[in-house]
Amino acid sequence: MTHPGKTAPRFYLTAEAPCPYLEGKLERKVFTHLLDVDANTINSMLTGAGFRRSQTIAYKPACDGCSACVSVRIPVDIFTPSTSQRRIIKKNTDLERVPREPIATEPQFELLHTYLQDRHANGGMSDMDEDDFSAMVEETTVDTLIFEYWTRSDPADDTLEPLGRQKLVGASVTDVIDDGLSMVYSFFDPSESARSLGSYMILDHVKKAREMGLPYVYLGYWIDDCRKMAYKAKYQPLEALTMDGWAPLEPPSDTGSNA
Repeated sequence: MTHPGKTAPRFYLTAEAPCPYLEGKLERKVFTHLLDVDANTINSMLTGAGFRRSQTIAYKPACDGCSACVSVRIPVDIFTPSTSQRRIIKKNTDLERVPREPIATEPQFELLHTYLQDRHANGGMSDMDEDDFSAMVEETTVDTLIFEYWTRSDPADDTLEPLGRQKLVGASVTDVIDDGLSMVYSFFDPSESARSLGSYMILDHVKKAREMGLPYVYLGYWIDDCRKMAYKAKYQPLEALTMDGWAPLEPPSDTGSNA
């Protein structure tokens, strides 16, 4: 629907390029620019329609002959952590979630650099510099926060940093949309592998969405044949966007790992 005096978003199609998730496949994307005064409304609408945001662009796969990328979201009110997920929550009770405005910081960039070198050394983001990171975080026209996760220091030890925070171990660039939280990109300290921080941040977003009265946490795309993306099916009950709208996604037998 268009509104008087306002321009409906225009959509464009990219050229084909190698798929970063499935070997031998080519990807195309349909995209639009989130530059209108209604950027928040449009971003909310498009997220619910399976789009993702990158800076001021909303995009969605439009690949010829392939529909492997499936948009998924967690319905907050009916989600119950599994036994293993409850253990992850318990492991991280010493962490403090700190919401920040979308302004890039040096500690965030250092954490991202460490994460990329360990987990995605050959990926498309591995050569990001500080300017690239600042653009990723700060070039947003919608309601965006960075949720930082800090270890809490011992209050009896006055040699540690103030405010009870000691070490930044995780962060998530997150959009606040009309019906939920959309996790745009998250990263964490790989040396803290015992914490399963990737999983914990998703579980904590469910908790935060519930606190905010928002019904969904959007996780982006689930790809059954890509181990790095298949883990999202662990968060049951999970909904997937189908040709007939959002519907429950049954967990496959092997859902990978994002710990």
